[in-house]
Amino acid sequence: MTHRRDTGLPGATDGAVAAPRAGGTWDSALSSGEFAAIRSVGFDPVGQVLGTAVFGVGFSGLWGCPGAWTVTDGVKTPSSAWTSSFSQLVGNLYAARRLALARAVDECRALGGDGIVGVELRVSEFTAETLEFTALGTAVRARSRVRPHRPFTSHVSGQDFAKLVNEGWVPTGLVLGIALETRHDDFRTSRRTRWTAGNMEVDGYTQLISHARRQARDQLALDAAKHGGDGVVVDEVELTLRENECPNFGYAHDLVAEAVCTGTSITRFSRSGRPAGPGPLTIMRLEREH
Repeated sequence: MTHRRDTGLPGATDGAVAAPRAGGTWDSALSSGEFAAIRSVGFDPVGQVLGTAVFGVGFSGLWGCPGAWTVTDGVKTPSSAWTSSFSQLVGNLYAARRLALARAVDECRALGGDGIVGVELRVSEFTAETLEFTALGTAVRARSRVRPHRPFTSHVSGQDFAKLVNEGWVPTGLVLGIALETRHDDFRTSRRTRWTAGNMEVDGYTQLISHARRQARDQLALDAAKHGGDGVVVDEVELTLRENECPNFGYAHDLVAEAVCTGTSITRFSRSGRPAGPGPLTIMRLEREH
């Protein structure tokens, strides 16, 4: 989403009242602490919103083994000109999540909301061949006459949303970075995983997950730039691994790593006097979990 440049403080109170649902009540996915925090910075919840989409994502478009590659001086090079990629499947994964999120935004707009906080993007098996993608959150409305052109989306909690607003930051949109990388289980990896190999690094697997995470982070930064953000706050980077039968060699397997970064692009209320500098900065959570 692109915010207006003259919005000022989004939650500045001027007596406007959030529009409730029919019947004068609203529901939410907020805890009592989140509700109080959002209210403290001039926003009111107007209702829980949900967007969903069921996609068939089994077809990858692969016509060769995408895991046959080597790394020299940190540069990944395909071992064969016939190496294919997961680009078609990755595109479907983006499309499914964005469609679910867009439908949640439509519900937010219908409620008169200015944005959605606490968005949870979930993926679950629907049938053996399909996945359900859902986006669940709480629509909020500022007690202000200034409205954004399009409702913002954000994964941050109510308390974190209030902290951002108090520090002069506003969400511009929920952003994604998705990467699929695979490594063919050839002799360079299999010989290092045998019990006779002893304790040693399986560098092929290290390279696999490193490339997947790096690619997801790069895509996250690009998505943030499209939303007009100065930076990105990220909750976590999910990494899942699975084995697939190699399309070239039926007796061998490829290890597939899927990395998904979910974050919220943020910008300051006013960009006047903003110094020139590098692109969006990704900020990870610093405190340790107990």
